[in-house]
Amino acid sequence: MHSNSTSSHNTNLHALLTLLKERVCNQLYSHILPFWYGPALDREHGGWVAWLSNNLHPDHAKPKGLIINTRLLWTFSAVYRTTPQPLYKQMAERAFDIVLNRFWDNQYGGAFWQLDRLGNVLDGSKKTYGQAFCIYALAEFERAFGSQLAHTRALELFDLLEAHAHDPAHDGYIEVCNRDWTEAESGARLSEKDMAEKKSMNCHLHMLEALTNLYRVWPDARVETRLRELLDLFENRILDRATCHLNHFFDEMWRVRSDTYTFGHDIEASWLLCEAAEILSDEALVTRTRAIALRMAETTLNEGVASDGGLCYAGKAGKVIDPGKEWWPQAEALVGFINGYQLSGDARYLGTALKIWDFIEAHLVDQTNGEWFWRIGEDGKPDHTLPKVSEWKDPYHAVRACLETLHRLKAITVGST
Repeated sequence: MHSNSTSSHNTNLHALLTLLKERVCNQLYSHILPFWYGPALDREHGGWVAWLSNNLHPDHAKPKGLIINTRLLWTFSAVYRTTPQPLYKQMAERAFDIVLNRFWDNQYGGAFWQLDRLGNVLDGSKKTYGQAFCIYALAEFERAFGSQLAHTRALELFDLLEAHAHDPAHDGYIEVCNRDWTEAESGARLSEKDMAEKKSMNCHLHMLEALTNLYRVWPDARVETRLRELLDLFENRILDRATCHLNHFFDEMWRVRSDTYTFGHDIEASWLLCEAAEILSDEALVTRTRAIALRMAETTLNEGVASDGGLCYAGKAGKVIDPGKEWWPQAEALVGFINGYQLSGDARYLGTALKIWDFIEAHLVDQTNGEWFWRIGEDGKPDHTLPKVSEWKDPYHAVRACLETLHRLKAITVGST
């Protein structure tokens, strides 16, 4: 009887996951990617438009940002590695050209933060977050196409960050340098939403992500040292052990300066921490990191998932303070909860991931104009004041969630048959 029920469970699970795979594939290849090689292209000045409303009206006065362009470079390189079609290569090369021929600073090295539509520099500062995404994307382009130039530029960036942004006294990285890599004045910050503090969780999360990818193409001891340092910082400085949430802002000596948290960053970090530990092949580190990741996933599931299946935006002191559902936390929750299931075998995580995907399809997907809406309000409707494309709205979270989900579903279904 037990073996029959187990067999039946596996058959049902297999059918459920096969259907999810079909849904994710359809979303990725028929809905998200066509938007980025279609309406989002800037056909007059090259690259992609800087800003596009939900009903596809551009605003060419908006700045072209480093983040969206490096994320597009990562996106099409990663997609090409999974599905090597000429169109994806063409789009990856388009992004590579923009990043290295327009954003790259040939005088001081590194990448500018913002350009205008004609390629003039609007903000030449070297924000560590932006340089991290350069490394992440260049490493992915090298993985896809074997580019020596991408390899060279990624290593240059690593050395520049080591020399100018890394804090040898207290570990980690400062937020912002000036164009010439001197330390920026005290008011410098990533965006108007961020606190003007020396160090942030977000910067370190994306440095971890970037150096994990760099280590895949350049397994150098210096990169390993920094990855171990970052994992240690997350475990002992950034994560609040009592609440299992990530603190957001810190002074130079890692004293906490903020009191809110975001569920999307918590669940995103849970799987990125695992990825970083696993690439170092240190069994004790992997075991410790996976335990932390599961506690974080458990907390996110218990505190952040709403009754409609979506992940709320922010919390404070155990309470939700922003119940809005933005696109990127849903994407990260999909991966983070599937990762939680893979680590624990606890069906609650898989069930929650499936509900997240249901929410994405029901609310976030723009069936009329393509791609995903930025934010869904408490009324279940999209916020049309927020754009479809901007320097912060791009395909990376959604595409990566789809690619990761397909990869992980393959591993789960192989294990269950």
